[in-house]
Amino acid sequence: MTFATLGLIEPLLRALETLGYQTPTPVQAQAIPAVLAGRDLMAAAQTGTGKTAGFAVPLLQLLTMEGPKVTANSVRALILCPTRELAEQVHASVAEYAQHLPLTTYAVYGGVSINPQMMKLRKGVDVLVATPGRLIDLFRQNALKLNQLQTLVLDEADRMLDLGFSEELANIYRMLPKKRQTLLFSATFSDEIRLLAGQMLIDPLTVEVSPRNVAANTVKQWVVPVDKKRKAELFVHLMRKGRWKQVLVFAKTRNGVDALVEKLQGLGINADGIHGDKPQATRQRALDRFKASEVQILVATDVAARGLDIEDLPLVVNFDLPIVAEDYIHRIGRTGRAGNTGEAISLVCADEVNMLSAIEMLTRQTLTRHMEQDFEPEHRVPDTDSSGQVVKKPKKPKKPKTSGGGKRNLGKWVESSEVSVAEPSLKPVRKVPVFNTGPRKKK
Repeated sequence: MTFATLGLIEPLLRALETLGYQTPTPVQAQAIPAVLAGRDLMAAAQTGTGKTAGFAVPLLQLLTMEGPKVTANSVRALILCPTRELAEQVHASVAEYAQHLPLTTYAVYGGVSINPQMMKLRKGVDVLVATPGRLIDLFRQNALKLNQLQTLVLDEADRMLDLGFSEELANIYRMLPKKRQTLLFSATFSDEIRLLAGQMLIDPLTVEVSPRNVAANTVKQWVVPVDKKRKAELFVHLMRKGRWKQVLVFAKTRNGVDALVEKLQGLGINADGIHGDKPQATRQRALDRFKASEVQILVATDVAARGLDIEDLPLVVNFDLPIVAEDYIHRIGRTGRAGNTGEAISLVCADEVNMLSAIEMLTRQTLTRHMEQDFEPEHRVPDTDSSGQVVKKPKKPKKPKTSGGGKRNLGKWVESSEVSVAEPSLKPVRKVPVFNTGPRKKK
């Protein structure tokens, strides 16, 4: 199968050829014809398999072939993304696909001045990529109209719910025309997202080209148990032992990112960090330097877990495990992309065992453990498996004590059948927006 057999027009085929796209990936092969046919779509595929082209390429063709010219302050297609980084990444791809088309594209997000964005929207934009908060700000300031909207795309909708965008999504939904096409694309689909899709989509076609919530098999994964206080020391040890050249490291908190970057820089290691408190320009500069191999170690919170396409990234390290298990899949999906192989190492301490168990249950695999010499943890990380169980080690029986009266106290012996098995903690409940609107008309 080729892109030409999918019915794409010549300018798009020329752009794809320039970008080195030879044959459609499975998600592209199924999604492109459905989008061209005007169907609502819900597509799930592993990260790095070409989801962006799966919705952007046919969307650009529809806009080129159909509909009136965009008017002032209006947009014809809207792509919603959860983070600034993902919005930039998606827009860059859309602009490349549209290089030979008479269409305008633009990206808007918070963390930067809104005034240049308002100026850019005055003439109207065919394809707008946006984060939910900034989109609502522009709409409320009358800088954006949505009456011309033909297609809505939600990219990584599950992450939007994780980040607390449920209220914003509900507000945006009320702003949209009822007659439109809606597309949902993500690497993972939780039950909450399926409920959201049921409210927003009409008779959608469902595309799942891989099992739900499975990490790419091109990524070798393993766990190194360690005490929390020695994680930074272990990371430096592993980096020097493995002679790592380019590593993306995920930490749980912004303070954790700053602390690790400061420690690495103090050791003369070329490191930088990105998180939500840093200005967008600073974050983009750090990312650009990392892509250009000017920075050896990039430490990030989950703002970098999705959408970052770093060519041939060999290694991802989870300095901290994510609170939401699905984010593990997106984190390690930054490596092993487009058929390349990669590695993902997680440094796990005893109080992260429930997170580890949740990840193994989600991915349906038990992660191999490698104990690093001289870093064996004092606080043991309990055994886990893909069934979601945290297996407690049976207690050792107490030694019999001899009382002063000469009688022996045999203590309490514990049979293995009496040992309890702990359930993994549940991930945070995500609020799903409820849309109290009437049925909308299909395109």
